[in-house]
Amino acid sequence: MPYEATSPEDYISQVPEERQDILEQLRKVINNNLPEGFEEGIIYKMIGYYVPHSVYPDGYHCDPKTPLPFMSFASQKNSVNLYHSGIYAKKELYDWFVDEYPKHCKRKLDMGKSCIRFKYLDDIPFELIAELTGKMTCDEWIDIYEKAIKK
Repeated sequence: MPYEATSPEDYISQVPEERQDILEQLRKVINNNLPEGFEEGIIYKMIGYYVPHSVYPDGYHCDPKTPLPFMSFASQKNSVNLYHSGIYAKKELYDWFVDEYPKHCKRKLDMGKSCIRFKYLDDIPFELIAELTGKMTCDEWIDIYEKAIKK
């Protein structure tokens, strides 16, 4: 369900009330663990974390006016979804996350290429998300991204 928000606070205020505390907690965990260089805002109608143009002037190759995306999360119809480009781009990070997930959650991992879906809001592994958030620096993400698009 896309929301027409202008800020992370605005986004959270628009989601169903029963999800607002969860999204606030997720936002706090990410912000408290986000490496230097990334910025928070609204990107693709979600709360997103990206490399701002002041750090990476080229922007996203699909639309250079858009800052380079890194992470985001959204309230969808049946779940809260966390998107992490680093998991998709770096196999070691993906393998680490898949291996760690069962240590933090009682339910099976529901994951796409870069999307982690949480259908049960009482089972979101905030500690694991905190660790995941801090595992890739801004410079490392830019390096991985540039190597991938220049192939």
